[in-house]
Amino acid sequence: MTEISETPPTAIRRRTVLIATGATAATLAVASTVPETSTPTADTAVPVAAAAVCTLTKEMTEGPYYLDGQYVRADISEDKTGIPLELTLTVVDDDTCAPLSNALVEIWHCDALGEYSGFVGNNGHSEPDNGTFLRGGVLTNSSGVANITSVYPGWYRGRCVHIHLKVHTNVTLTSDGSFTGGQELHTGQLFFDETITTRVAALATYAANTVTRTTLAQDSIYDEGGAASGLLTLTALGSSTSAGYAGTLTVGVESS
Repeated sequence: MTEISETPPTAIRRRTVLIATGATAATLAVASTVPETSTPTADTAVPVAAAAVCTLTKEMTEGPYYLDGQYVRADISEDKTGIPLELTLTVVDDDTCAPLSNALVEIWHCDALGEYSGFVGNNGHSEPDNGTFLRGGVLTNSSGVANITSVYPGWYRGRCVHIHLKVHTNVTLTSDGSFTGGQELHTGQLFFDETITTRVAALATYAANTVTRTTLAQDSIYDEGGAASGLLTLTALGSSTSAGYAGTLTVGVESS
């Protein structure tokens, strides 16, 4: 079986985006720059904390496994086995740090065996393929927050554990539970702490994946930029690894 290759980020269009950890999203209320002088005036003053977490970064590659027209839904796990993953993704405008409401946050990722719906077998495992598992998204609320339930991803040949992400605006919801149209503002990827992934990989469901796992340090896409490159802040949902994790990140996009 050949190694899966994803086009490096330099091959896609570039757009400036701002990303901060979910834990610091509350500080991004009004601005993303600081005054040049140490004595700000009433017209130029902005919170120092906002400048501390605002980081400009490039987008990440879409990869080979995107499918159009997926469901708008908060739970994309379907019947897939794996430990729970509760994502809280906050979308903000990169110029003002204001939350972007009613934006569609769409994600897709492989299952514990490293297989994507619509492409099952590419990672060497045989299982049913309905073309929809572990795909979908939700509209952000008035605070710019999208909450999505899934399972912790597995891995496939040549890539570290990750989730693909798109942000769209002005989409039209369809009667079959999907969406059409709109404007795509951001394409990126979400990444996972290597220490936690090592624990997850030891669980029976994930250990059944017979493909050698690529680490963050070995990955050709992740650039060691931390939250600025999509590294999630992970919090345990219980006292054991099998209880799962909550993952948070604030993603800033150019909305105009």
